[in-house]
Amino acid sequence: MDSYTTRSIPQMRTGFFSPGMLPKGYRFLLPMTEPCHIAGCKHDVPAALADQKVCILHFTLSLEASCAEMRRETALGNTPHERQREIMGFITQNGERLARVATSGLHLTDDLKARVLSTFLTLMNLRENLDRAALRTPTGRGGFSR
Repeated sequence: MDSYTTRSIPQMRTGFFSPGMLPKGYRFLLPMTEPCHIAGCKHDVPAALADQKVCILHFTLSLEASCAEMRRETALGNTPHERQREIMGFITQNGERLARVATSGLHLTDDLKARVLSTFLTLMNLRENLDRAALRTPTGRGGFSR
């Protein structure tokens, strides 16, 4: 087994995986990564973001922008109930995806870790904003604008 394979597969460095456990002649297939699809970006797309085809930085920037837009949308408290459910689904889905990226074992710089944490906070603030808007809306009057 070459030194590149030993260095590039985390299980081989940690001892949870032993090369002797493989059949003779077995070759590792390292996961193919693709570059971020944002023009000019050369970062790789982590497996958890393969569907989005963006790197962690652009994923967090996109989430931040979407959350800001939704916060403005819900600030007045007249967001329909169905739209509130869509936003809750957005928060849940992207929060889980962000958690998978953050805990996947990728080496993240301190700046990128700070950005991920900031994005989690943004998702939490959006959720609180939804809750506050629901409390401001009297029963029977919310869910549509006049």
